[in-house]
Parts: sequence; C-alpha cells; structure tokens
Amino acid sequence: MPAAPISLDVALEQVGAEIDRGFDSLLAIPPDARAPLFEAMRYAAIGGGKRLRALLVVAGCNLFHVARERAIRVALAVECVHVYSLIHDDLPSMDDDDLRRGKPTLHRAFDESTAILAGDSLHALAFQVLAEEETHEDPFVRSDLILELARAAGPAGMAGGQMMDLKAAEMRLDLASVTRLQQLKTGALIGWCLEAAAIMGRVPPEGRRSLRGYARDVGLAFQIADDLLDHEGHEEKAGKRVGKDREAGKETFVSLLGPDRARLQAELLVDQAVEHLAGYGAEAGLLRAIARFAVERDH
Repeated sequence: MPAAPISLDVALEQVGAEIDRGFDSLLAIPPDARAPLFEAMRYAAIGGGKRLRALLVVAGCNLFHVARERAIRVALAVECVHVYSLIHDDLPSMDDDDLRRGKPTLHRAFDESTAILAGDSLHALAFQVLAEEETHEDPFVRSDLILELARAAGPAGMAGGQMMDLKAAEMRLDLASVTRLQQLKTGALIGWCLEAAAIMGRVPPEGRRSLRGYARDVGLAFQIADDLLDHEGHEEKAGKRVGKDREAGKETFVSLLGPDRARLQAELLVDQAVEHLAGYGAEAGLLRAIARFAVERDH
C-alpha cells in the first residue's frame, strides 16, 4: 500500500534534518590545525537554507523508488556545491555580502582565506560523496552523476552564469540574455537535481525529457521569485541583503518586465512545470508542490 503523501513543509523539514546529519558526520572536526577549516565548513553547511535542491533530488528519486539513504547522499552532493557557490558569491571580490541565511557571511564570521578554502573543500567533497560506492554500486552510474555535476557546476553551467552576472552591470541585457544567464547560474544546478534522480533510477537519456522540462521551468520561476524578493522583499525574512541588483544597475526579470508581468510569467512557468509531470501520478505530488512553492515563498 503506498505511503500517504506528506506536506511540503514536513518534507523540507525531514530533508533538512537528514542533510544536517549528513554534514555533521562528514565534517567531524579533526584534532589538528585543520580544525578552523572544518568549523567554517560546518558554519556554512549545517542549519539554515531551504534545502530545496536536496528535496528536488529526493522527490525525483522517489519517482524511481531509489533507496532513501542513497538519494540523501546525492542530495548532499548538490548541497555541497550550492553552499560552496554561496560562500564564494558572498566574497568581497564577488558580490561582497555581509549577511547569508540570517547570519554573517562566512568571510565575515571567519576570514576571507578560510572562506575560500571552505568553499573549495565543499566543492571537492561533492565529488567525493558521489564517487563512493555507498552512493551506488554501479561505477557507471557514479561516473554519470559526476560528469553531469561537473557540467552543471562549471563554465557551461553555474560558474559560467556567475561570470555573466559579474559582467551584467557593465552591459544592457535583454530578456533573452537575462534568461540565458539565469539558466546557467541558477538553472543548471536545479536541472542536475532531476538529472541525477533519473541517473539513479537508470532512466535512459531519451526518457528524461519531461523531467528536464520541469527543471528548466522551475529554475526560471524560482529565479523570477528571487528577483521579486530582491525588488520588494524584506531583509529580515530573506535572511540576506535585498535591493542589491537594483543598486548594482543589473537587469533582472523584474526590471525588464515589471513586477506584475514578472509574477505572471513565474506563475505560467509553474503551470508548465506541472504539465511536464502529466505522465506521473501521485508519486510526483511532491515535485508539483515544490514547483508551486517556487513562486509562493517569501524568502
């Protein structure tokens, strides 16, 4: 008999607790001079954050009956990359932010050198987790996970999008350019969450089209919601500085479309994302709820 569906809030809470336990185990503080590095990694990785990417992995793996402990390992990998990207994005040489997840950014709480090393270490840890046999007994599955994450996190994905974002204030971007930037900076890693679930479920590439469409639309909707929060949100709820894109003179979905049209576009994208799941039944309920949460959240 299938398990009763759980609410999105409960699912986020459960996954958040599992991710925190995973990081607690992986980042035990050693009794030597590396201790400050591990303390910094723990500060950035444990507690706080929506864990939306981790939940996307788990919800995707649920479609293919992947064992929970394996899904959590894959989710840990994407959280490692996400947290590393936040650490580096906040650095003075990047976005120069002082607040993240409601507390001082890592380079403020520790120092810039430690923050760089913590980000580097979390990046490496993601691939270590995926390469270990506990993630999957098939080395071809593990190598596919690693290959796709490298693509999603590197110059063809998240890092490339961040480079475009750093240059955005110097040029006038149109809607197509902003969409491309965000598909790389934010969307590539979200796309990997569903790609990884399909790899773990041994779904051939030609069978992943609907999940890729879902991830693409959810990723853009999530970014539009972020732009709206940056435009009209409150720092206390967001847990980070707001209004920074406007201050930097960057084009966003909101600056190009206006808040009302941007909100409507996000809602249309969510509807499209849900339509991509038409081939799935109740087992995709959590993915549908995540899509709606992308535009309904206030932080």
